[in-house]
Amino acid sequence: MNLSLIDPFVLAQDYPDAFAGKIRSGHATCIRFNRKGDFLASGRVDGIVIIFDVETNGVAHKLRGHTRQIQSLRYNYNTYSHPCMQLTDWKCVLWDLRDGSRIRTVRFEAPVFIAELHPYNQQVLTHQQVTLLLISRSFLFVASLFEDQPMLVDISSTIPLKRQLSSAPRRTQSDREDITEKQAAQDARHTTCTTIFTALGNHIIAGTSKGWVNIIETETCQTIHSTRLCNGFVIYLRLTASGRDMVSNSSDRVIRTMPMPDLSQVGLDINNLKIEVEHKFQDVVNRLAWNHVAFSSTGEYVTASTYMNHDIYVWERSHGSLVKILEGPKEELGVVEWHPNRPLVAACGLETGRVYIWSIITPQRWSALAPDFAEVEENVEYIEREDEFDIHPIEEIHKRRLDLEDEPIDVLTIEPTKGDFEEDMFRMPVSLGIDNSESEEEIVAVGPGTMRRKSVGESEWMNGIEEGESGGERGTKRTATNGVTKSFTKSRRR
Repeated sequence: MNLSLIDPFVLAQDYPDAFAGKIRSGHATCIRFNRKGDFLASGRVDGIVIIFDVETNGVAHKLRGHTRQIQSLRYNYNTYSHPCMQLTDWKCVLWDLRDGSRIRTVRFEAPVFIAELHPYNQQVLTHQQVTLLLISRSFLFVASLFEDQPMLVDISSTIPLKRQLSSAPRRTQSDREDITEKQAAQDARHTTCTTIFTALGNHIIAGTSKGWVNIIETETCQTIHSTRLCNGFVIYLRLTASGRDMVSNSSDRVIRTMPMPDLSQVGLDINNLKIEVEHKFQDVVNRLAWNHVAFSSTGEYVTASTYMNHDIYVWERSHGSLVKILEGPKEELGVVEWHPNRPLVAACGLETGRVYIWSIITPQRWSALAPDFAEVEENVEYIEREDEFDIHPIEEIHKRRLDLEDEPIDVLTIEPTKGDFEEDMFRMPVSLGIDNSESEEEIVAVGPGTMRRKSVGESEWMNGIEEGESGGERGTKRTATNGVTKSFTKSRRR
């Protein structure tokens, strides 16, 4: 859209206010924007990862490798690869978006809650008391396991190297001496529900089932700080793009935001480290629980989807007040994500699996085309000027055209747009095949080069035929679209 046609007051608004549309390719269970914001990854219930183009809302790529539901998605810093974690078959997969191939596959002995990829994978090499940081491909991630301790996995080689992390909170020396057997048994029952890396990846922030937040050093896998956040279990943790603020979703139906200390500071005193809650967001009237939380692109707003409800709440962090309740579909929403550069919010529905989008509806101001351009509500008789429609000689018109052809036109230079951070940033190739443009459940082939949309109830009817013919006999029963069973015998066919 032409920026000159948009009201400048609308451009100043930095949070969405209206329902903009929906996209779908199968039943989505989780979504995630890349760092640039031009692609939206969607994990489906059948184990396929769909990557949408945000500008066109079309399918740009499909990744097939899982067999069950996708649980979470993460991009790395350069956006050329991301792992897909799924809960049912207990494995994490690292994909290469350049060709859609699988780089690594890691299997665990327990279901996985969530997996987080290292932002830079800074490999620390110490030689003669000089520390060197080598930024390479992201082959390091942390995974939270169900009823087990979290794992820090290094997949730089074909055989993954797994290091177990502790879920017990860190206690001081005096607390260790005065600890009772009951407290020791409670610490042993701690499990980690969610884990994230800090902005630089030097530390891991873990939320436990007892309401503790542990800060673990990535290099040594030792817990350096622990803070009691709530009495329930910590469901989800999220950092801003800068890593200076963190938001938490817990089972006590309270969303908390807190500023994070600079853990990379030289000479940091761990004993005096404190994490204090800045704001608490909750629904004191309806006592709603929250499914998922996310920060805005600037970190000034916090958004959350509600449990057993179809609304999305948006709070402002500067005053701690509710600024908007986004309404749209009449179904419960799961994962909610905020665009990294624009006031755009996407959420996936739990029942239909559609991805819903909220944004700013910008009305065009046609009076901005010219200073003397005026918008009219009805037709007005126009009085032309005396020389406005005069006929000019052909020689003069031809001369003007030749003068315009002499001007050089640059068709190779690509002007940077908002969100382009680096010139050599990876750009994912887009597949233009019909199989990658629509969902398999909605498009069927009826002939060579001919496609049509599948009618309502056609999939159930086809499934009934396949089940009837699987027995190898023509006289088996088949299920019709209305649920009534019909039997076809050889005599009736004759």
